[in-house]
Amino acid sequence: GVHIERNEVDQSIKLTQKGLIKRIIEALGVNHGCHTPATVNALPIDAEGAGPNQDYNYASVVGMLLYLSGHSRPDICFAVSQVARFIHGHKSSHEEAIERIGQYLFETSEEGLILKPNLDGFHMDCYVDADFAGLWNVEDQTSPQSVRSRAGYFICVCDCPIVWKSQLMVPLACSTMQAEYNALSMAMKDVLPLQELFRTVGASLGIGSDHLTQFKTTVHEDNKGALNLANLEPGHNTPRSKHYGIRCHWFRSHLKSNRTEVVYIESKKQKADILTKGLAREPFKESRFLSCGW
Repeated sequence: GVHIERNEVDQSIKLTQKGLIKRIIEALGVNHGCHTPATVNALPIDAEGAGPNQDYNYASVVGMLLYLSGHSRPDICFAVSQVARFIHGHKSSHEEAIERIGQYLFETSEEGLILKPNLDGFHMDCYVDADFAGLWNVEDQTSPQSVRSRAGYFICVCDCPIVWKSQLMVPLACSTMQAEYNALSMAMKDVLPLQELFRTVGASLGIGSDHLTQFKTTVHEDNKGALNLANLEPGHNTPRSKHYGIRCHWFRSHLKSNRTEVVYIESKKQKADILTKGLAREPFKESRFLSCGW
């Protein structure tokens, strides 16, 4: 169901799913647009909130949104992850959140993921971000869910996104640095297998060994504490990170300057920012351009 449109002028590829977006809009019954798929505040459980109107099949719409966000619309990934938590026992506030996604799709139904391959070398980049205890100010603070942090990451090959994820993390973080380091560890579980996959695929496609041996992965991290910890020698930890560094430090043995490295990136250039939190209109547009190309 993904339409592939090639632009011969700039050699870009646009992926769209207009038919699926139309089905979502019709199912939700929305007839006007909005500029962002989620509010700046995280979506709480809302245990005492009003019950749902049940004008549509909530689970069915979430399923369509998950398929859409996973194939051509990373820009709604965070918003969809939020509403997907409440397939069972959703409230009226969760219906309002899913309808907002529909309104955003109504506004941007012609858009999709734009891929512009950078053929200057064969390389992989991973952009990792985390939101430390983002539910704290909106969730009931007596609930253990209120202290969970969210991880988000993009994995790109030749500057084209191929894997992206927005997910609440199971291990609880006690600091921003720990949340970022947990997210980094989560992302590396996808990065390392993909490295081997692309070397195998590259060999089968006839990409020369001189290119494959230079296939390098750069992980972009915007938290300097997590960056410093990741680049310590395996087995070493800072005094305040020992309790979680031990659990997460497994990937450091895979870091090699000529194959895989973790480097600092400014927050405003962090593509994964759109996957971890609700952004206001202008920051959202800037982050969407970085990650989706429009």
